[in-house]
Amino acid sequence: MLRLELSRVSWPMRTPFRISRITETQTDCVHVVLTDAQGHRGCGEAIGVDYAGETQATLIAQLEAVRDQIEAGVSRAQAQLLLPSGGARNALDCALWDLQAKQSGVPAWRAAGLGSCRPVETAYTCGMMDEAALRQMARDRSLDPVRIVHEELPQSRLIVDPNEAWGEAELRRFAGSFQALNVALLEQPVAAGEDDILRGLNLPVPVAADEAFDDRANLAALAGKHQVLNIKLDKTGGLTEALACARSGLAQGYRLMIGCMAGSSLSMAPAVLVAQLCDFVDLDGPLLQAGDVANPIGYLEGRIGAPTPVLWG
Repeated sequence: MLRLELSRVSWPMRTPFRISRITETQTDCVHVVLTDAQGHRGCGEAIGVDYAGETQATLIAQLEAVRDQIEAGVSRAQAQLLLPSGGARNALDCALWDLQAKQSGVPAWRAAGLGSCRPVETAYTCGMMDEAALRQMARDRSLDPVRIVHEELPQSRLIVDPNEAWGEAELRRFAGSFQALNVALLEQPVAAGEDDILRGLNLPVPVAADEAFDDRANLAALAGKHQVLNIKLDKTGGLTEALACARSGLAQGYRLMIGCMAGSSLSMAPAVLVAQLCDFVDLDGPLLQAGDVANPIGYLEGRIGAPTPVLWG
């Protein structure tokens, strides 16, 4: 038997964070805590997938609808069938991983079949600018922001993420500049439903599927268009499916990226396990926010550390 606790948590952003479709001033999360009869506690955090319409209210409603099954003692395998992929299952699944680690004393990374859990290099999303500059950037469909970062940090590898805002014209216009600007990855440049145009383009950098990729059910549709999978636990519905996506993707010849929907160190912690298998890591959520959970993950010299057991796993 388990006791399920649900709570809403909001993390203010350090500065307004703008991408092509939204501007965020805070990250709204749902926390799941599972407590067993011996007092062991497992925790998980979900933000949800905004472009799929997920909010704190919808995530909590999904979890409340299956509260009885959860409190009866749901397993991770059962959770995969109990809820669809998305934020609600993510928070539940990660809490179950954490609970198992607390009960058994076996670290989650070891239970996941990984050889180690080490610090890894992470991307940092540039958004530290005032609102006027952000508004101007939203109107300017050039590569000027990329050029500015490259001038300041010429040795840094850059990831360009248009968040579905480009079309074929922009791809052809900008592709010739990528190598000179040390762009290592182009992330979801066009709308997920329009990515067939990628088949006919010989781009100088690999393309990552983000909005076009949720879980293993999407893999077949990506062939010939994307070379990298951007795995996010809020999309896959938790660490269990994220690890399965990573291993299936590698077996099919894809390179891997682990990303996040912002969030605190509690969201980053299980994602660090998947990061052990990835070429690209974008787990900078706590760096963009003005607050974090207790016992946060450490960041040092561009690397995100492994979570301590007191935080998660």
